[in-house]
Amino acid sequence: MKKQLLHVFRNTPFGREVLMQSVYFCRKTDTLLRVYIPRYRQFLMYFQYEIATIDLDKSFLRDPDTAREHAEQIILAGGLKPSFITPKRHTASTLPDVPVDFDYMTCPRSISDLSTKISLGHLGPKVRVIIRNAHFPVLIPTPVYKEWKSVTVFFGGSHNARKAMKVGAELAAITGLPMYVFTQAEDRPRQYYEHSLLEGGFGDLLEERRFEWLFFEKGDFKINLYHVPHDSLVVVGAYGHGVIKEVLFGSVLEEIQTVLPNNMVIVGPEVQI
Repeated sequence: MKKQLLHVFRNTPFGREVLMQSVYFCRKTDTLLRVYIPRYRQFLMYFQYEIATIDLDKSFLRDPDTAREHAEQIILAGGLKPSFITPKRHTASTLPDVPVDFDYMTCPRSISDLSTKISLGHLGPKVRVIIRNAHFPVLIPTPVYKEWKSVTVFFGGSHNARKAMKVGAELAAITGLPMYVFTQAEDRPRQYYEHSLLEGGFGDLLEERRFEWLFFEKGDFKINLYHVPHDSLVVVGAYGHGVIKEVLFGSVLEEIQTVLPNNMVIVGPEVQI
């Protein structure tokens, strides 16, 4: 059965670029694109540990008479067949329950602020809620449509980094694109990271040199990010719940976003691998 990606369509030029990126992702990975065109400013997502109320800014409801037509045009131009979802359940008459049984979801960096206020290095609070709770990875596109020609996984040796490695390796295998692994050593020897890869079941990737390792023992993390290919899909793990993890989530992930103008796939703590 094909994997599926959920996309919430915004009928604006900015939303067009984001949908084009979802179409491209689905075409490259042979994933089924499912599009939700919202009729209300809010919807619910029932995750395992939290019911998330997603607040949309009013641009998501702009010109509803042309929204489906515009979405269909974009999808067809990208070589895919349009497929839309209509929530069957409503917690209230104007509060639909959007299903969560997908394999990926596309989110702009913020879904509750106007696009003019979106900065490169900022994840909106509602997007954070989705990332923290979703069992699927979240695609965070660039503001303007951009194709990618490789996959780069950020690997720091943790359990969540191994989950990101799993997702990245699968995406590289499906697309046939070259793979890079980015590691900032943080005063640990290379053997520590090699052992973590072996523990995670990536011995074949390591032994067969099926990726290029961008391994940095020295230098500033932000400066070393220059070596990530500009046209690479970046895959990174995110920390989960709690004050300390929230700080780490912000300091590492937001710094990557601030510096890199790349499309990103974020693998949250509840992602099932």
